[in-house]
Amino acid sequence: MAAYGLYTHIASNKFRSMLLLAGLFLLIYVLVFAGALVAEVVLNSGASLNYYLTRASRDLIAALPYATIVAAVWIVIAYFFHQNMIDAVTGGESVTRQQQPRLYNLLENLCISRGIPMPKLKVMDSPALNAFASGLNRRQYSITVTSGLLKALNDQEIEAVLGHELTHIRNGDVQLMVVAVIIAGVVGFFGELFFRMFTNLSWNSSGSGWSSSRSSSSSSDRDSKGGGGAVLAIIIAVALILLAWLLSQVVKLALSRSRELLADAGSVELTKNPDAMITALRKIENRGELEGATSAVMELCVDNPREGFADLFATHPSVDARVKALVQFAGGRDPGPLALPSETASEADEIQESASEQLPPPPVPRGPWSDAGAPAGVPGTRSAPSDGPWGPHR
Repeated sequence: MAAYGLYTHIASNKFRSMLLLAGLFLLIYVLVFAGALVAEVVLNSGASLNYYLTRASRDLIAALPYATIVAAVWIVIAYFFHQNMIDAVTGGESVTRQQQPRLYNLLENLCISRGIPMPKLKVMDSPALNAFASGLNRRQYSITVTSGLLKALNDQEIEAVLGHELTHIRNGDVQLMVVAVIIAGVVGFFGELFFRMFTNLSWNSSGSGWSSSRSSSSSSDRDSKGGGGAVLAIIIAVALILLAWLLSQVVKLALSRSRELLADAGSVELTKNPDAMITALRKIENRGELEGATSAVMELCVDNPREGFADLFATHPSVDARVKALVQFAGGRDPGPLALPSETASEADEIQESASEQLPPPPVPRGPWSDAGAPAGVPGTRSAPSDGPWGPHR
């Protein structure tokens, strides 16, 4: 699907996202097949690989309705309670205009100017510089910002961050990301469950467990070499489990990364101020780590400093890449990495402190009418009354 311009990019992104989400559902069925393969090896050891694959396929068809119901129940639970879970993890609290007039007015002005429904506004007490949007429908939409962000950014920069999060809501990114996190969580949960089940069974069934059914089976598909098909079936099952988990993470990260650049562009469209978005990103850069927040929450934030090896598992493009795009396509100016006022002040204090330690002490004032701090008998001081032509000086 070719994309020309911001809105066609958004439409193309949504189309690809739906395909990726459908792929996540397929990964659940891949896990069910892997689990059925392990179960068949445990129950019917000594058979050929073709036998295990055939039986596991039949088990998958029988288990499809149950797997779909379990995944659907998981999604329903997360749909109604995911915001409560996020608030419990982050400690975000809803605020009113009276509590946060500056922040509330900035968000309200953006929403009124573009006819966007006003989402809930929340503030979490954290020195980190970050913000995120969440919610699956209009009644649940909310934007959460940290107290550190409010202190470090000026009004234009905060407005740019709010525009970024409003764009996520307007483009439907929040729903897709939450659903992707939920489905990826299902894949991860079942993947870990099957892997633990396989590990426990293989540990407890060393030798006798799996070979006990070998004599009772009379299938013509039995492997005469004794368990070669079982070993191959187990290797395939483990590979499928690892592949499903890995693909679920890659799909989830692909959904997140592809949306951050569009949200930056949407913020510029809302605020007409690319420089504010650039300076906001430069201030937030490497200062957005939320202590105690799960990876699922960090993936929703403006910036996620948590990165994997070779940038493969980084959920966001680098700040340099995002700023470069804003400079190239929005005409912004990049000031480079920025230091916060508090950091600049602390550095200045440290420099002044170290300089004062290296300087010699100030000289002691000395003169004909001052003996402050001077030892007795030093020329130019008066340590005792002296006689003059008209008598002693007192």
